[in-house]
Formats: sequence, C-alpha cells, structure tokens
Amino acid sequence: MKAVSHSSKSFVIKSGIATLLVGLILTTQNLVFAGDKLSPAPDFTLASKSDGNVRLQEQRGSVVLINFWASWCGPCREELPLLEALQQDYADLGFTILAVNVDKTPAKAEVLLSDIPVTFPVLFDPDAVVSKLYDVSAMPTTVIVDRDGNQRLLHKGYKSGDVAKYEHIIKTLLRE
Repeated sequence: MKAVSHSSKSFVIKSGIATLLVGLILTTQNLVFAGDKLSPAPDFTLASKSDGNVRLQEQRGSVVLINFWASWCGPCREELPLLEALQQDYADLGFTILAVNVDKTPAKAEVLLSDIPVTFPVLFDPDAVVSKLYDVSAMPTTVIVDRDGNQRLLHKGYKSGDVAKYEHIIKTLLRE
C-alpha cells in the first residue's frame, strides 16, 4: 500500500471543497438571475378567490413568490402544502405568495383547495394572460420577485427539494 503524504491529503480535501463550492454557486446561479441588470417582473392584476382583485405592483416592499399551478397537476398538489408552510414561516417578515391558477374553470381550483387549504391569495388566470407574460410552459412554474419588483427566479416544474431552494432565495432576499 502506497503512503499518502500530508500535502496530498490536503490537496484532495481542498479540491473537494472547491468542487462543492463551485457546484453550490452554479446551482444558485441556475435559480437566481445574476448580473448587474435586473429585470422588472411584469405587472398584472387578477381576480382573487377571496380578496377581490390583486395587483403585483401593490406587493412592492415584500418578497413575492408567484406560483402558477393547475388542479390537474400532480406536482402542484404536492407543492401547495409546502408553499403554505413557507407562507406561515415568513409572512411576518415581508413575504407573500400569490398562487395563480391556470385552469379554464376556477371551480376546479376550488375543489382542490377544499382538500388543500391555503392562507395566501389564490388568483385566477383562466385565459392565460399572465401565464404568457411569464412564459409559463410547465406546471408548476415558480417566480420570485424581490422587494423592488425585480424578477429574481424563474423555475419551471417541481421536484422534491425545490422548496428548500426557494426558501434559501427567500431568506437571502428578505435580508437585502
């Protein structure tokens, strides 16, 4: 068996840490729009399940997670309760969720929401007007908007662990 020197062990450990850090940075860059120029999130107004009309621009000063979802979407059903937990954990710190339902018939969303109750505003986009503004092509699609109204994340689809990534971004934006 060949002996490994202390400097070789140190190099291997440092290389491993560097690889881990680069992977973490790339993962974050894939989620958060980087660069000097931020893009304003397109403004919209949609009818709400219980609060009349809701306008994105009126949420300025808060970090906003916009989640496009449909009643027929299995991953959406899995994600909604996790988003509710985020709402409960961070609402008092200036965070809110706007859940934009894309079903052609809002009654379908109402049926799902009777099984999965949420406290955040549920908005209806039956004609896909807002969905087109945000280039929604997968269900669910999640957008995070910072306190200044800039779009900082566009994430299409959902898999286990995504909400933890959202939470990391939300915490970062709440500290800005």
